[in-house]
Amino acid sequence: MKRSASTIALTALAPVSWGTTYAVTTEFLPPDRPLFTALTRALPAGLLLLAVTRVLPKGAWWWKALVLGALNIGAFFPLLFVSAYRLPGGMAAVVGSVQPLFVVGLSALLLSQRPAARTLVTGAVAALGVSLVVLQGAGALDVIGVLAAVASTASMAAGTVLTKRWGRPDGVGPLALTGWQLTAGGLLIAPVALLAEGAPPALDARAVGGYLYLALANTAVAYWLWFRGIGRLNATQAAFLGPLSPLTAAVVGWAALGQSLTSVQVAGMVVAFGATLGGQLGGGAGRGGDRSSSFPERNGHKVSTDLTERSLRR
Repeated sequence: MKRSASTIALTALAPVSWGTTYAVTTEFLPPDRPLFTALTRALPAGLLLLAVTRVLPKGAWWWKALVLGALNIGAFFPLLFVSAYRLPGGMAAVVGSVQPLFVVGLSALLLSQRPAARTLVTGAVAALGVSLVVLQGAGALDVIGVLAAVASTASMAAGTVLTKRWGRPDGVGPLALTGWQLTAGGLLIAPVALLAEGAPPALDARAVGGYLYLALANTAVAYWLWFRGIGRLNATQAAFLGPLSPLTAAVVGWAALGQSLTSVQVAGMVVAFGATLGGQLGGGAGRGGDRSSSFPERNGHKVSTDLTERSLRR
């Protein structure tokens, strides 16, 4: 039990770190370069981990690493930014907050895990809590933005469940597996970023510092902790840590950027955090076995209030 609690705590550091992405993007990075930012987060971190581990895929793991890298990084990052730019503040986070339910459904299909009713209710409550934190006034919904948000959520959920299903090759640790996925995802993003945004922008010292933080702490270390946790927790437990990302972003906006939190947002944070704890205590899987763990980065890659609006445009 003590080991499980420490594993949950370490894994939770990943979505907490991802929750700082919005503030760093807003305050340190050049505007209107979402794909370049996605590329600099993924590829340098992946190459660094490859250099550290000196382990390359073998056999079937070449295509498995490519599939996982595409789902968890290469498709997820661009779709995430498309939804962020095209949807009103907070809506992408609300769509992302249902990812635990996506993971539960895919786990039933691919891992033979039957969800308990408690898990489904807890997932719905988590989504409700996040919506109270991030949703603001009504606005017209962009169809492409909504489809991109749903696709990004489904992509990460599929990557989570397949990570669980395939596990890791013998003798390969989570650090090497993380490096494979980040490198594959970054290489997929590179041509898209070049075609859509052109040459890289000029960078000042603040931007360099921001990109270094995103590539090292926010991506290399955070994704290593995440995939390590996926190997030790069940899929649903990991999935229910996702709401910590938008909640962290809201807290950072309040504490560091002087943004206000309404009583409704505070209530939503309590509800979402309570559902996150409930997802851990519930153990996640219904019948049909656990197979060990899962779920990745996203679950609200966006926050409410001014921070969300500013992040959308940067």
